[in-house]
Amino acid sequence: MKITSKGQVTIPQSVREQAGLHPHSEVEFEVRENGDVVIRAITAPAATARSAFERVRGSANAAQFKGMGTDEFMAFLRG
Repeated sequence: MKITSKGQVTIPQSVREQAGLHPHSEVEFEVRENGDVVIRAITAPAATARSAFERVRGSANAAQFKGMGTDEFMAFLRG
């Protein structure tokens, strides 16, 4: 398997299936002390933040947010 000039590589389908990686999955990389590189799926934290923003996308002027202070709004986003 080769890395492209843009640093891209195709993860084989069998590996994606075993790792539970789907289109638009988020992953992170870890370089270990011995030089091995590990790729792992990111689960809850990023998905939770994304879903919080999706709940309020396009609704900055919605009645439910009028008069809400910054601290209250951040608490709402964080669930």
